[in-house]
Amino acid sequence: MSLDPASLEPTHFRWSFADGVATITLDRPERKNPLTFDSYAELRDLFRALVCATDVRVVVLTGAGGNFCSGGDVHEIIGPLTKMDLLGLREFTTMTGDLVRAMRDCPQPIIAAVEGICAGAGAILAMASDLRLAAPDAKTAFLFTRVGLSGADMGACAILPRIIGHGRAAELLFTGRSMSAEEGERWGFFSRISQDVKGDAQALARQLADGPILAHYMTKRQLDAEWAVPIETALDMEAEAQADCMTTRDFHRAYEAFAAKRKPEFKGD
Repeated sequence: MSLDPASLEPTHFRWSFADGVATITLDRPERKNPLTFDSYAELRDLFRALVCATDVRVVVLTGAGGNFCSGGDVHEIIGPLTKMDLLGLREFTTMTGDLVRAMRDCPQPIIAAVEGICAGAGAILAMASDLRLAAPDAKTAFLFTRVGLSGADMGACAILPRIIGHGRAAELLFTGRSMSAEEGERWGFFSRISQDVKGDAQALARQLADGPILAHYMTKRQLDAEWAVPIETALDMEAEAQADCMTTRDFHRAYEAFAAKRKPEFKGD
């Protein structure tokens, strides 16, 4: 069953869709776009729904007003958490982890366009994306330790070391310090630094959306699936995955276009 992207009408952030590219904009600029209990849940539900939104090929995630996301709202999340019992706390932490799980499970590549503040849960949203572009002023901080919490939040201890290495991840998670855009690019957290990060993110999304999207979906799936398997197993998994891609009409059309010395047209079939 396919889902019409136009039917998705979130209430806690902005959503737009055009030509295969969906854009999610966190939109509380006066507070640097913090998350609330409701926005966490709505983001989780939206990424789950994208599995059925076959017209959506790529997702861009960004923030309004010159900042990405300042993390969980101090008054709307942190305060109430101090009054919850252990069962309520576990329900919350499971729900936030389910947001990351939904981002990783949706087939579409997710591009984070990060500018300004990218902190706490905001840093997690960037981390859980597939590609990250940074404005020169981007400051990324996994600052859980500053509020007496561990760095083991929403998959950070599993995912962040795979992006930037164990030692660098440990430093950020233990200290909660900010990582500059230049440092993030040097460490591989950001693909590039851009003077027009939102425009470049849209251009990259358009490039991916116009490409062999079924092959891109396979790449995303295998990047996750092969994290914890031996090389021999990975080779077998990739042999099966690539053979599946070779059955697509996109693959056959690409060969025909190459033979005819023209640009291939990918239709996602």
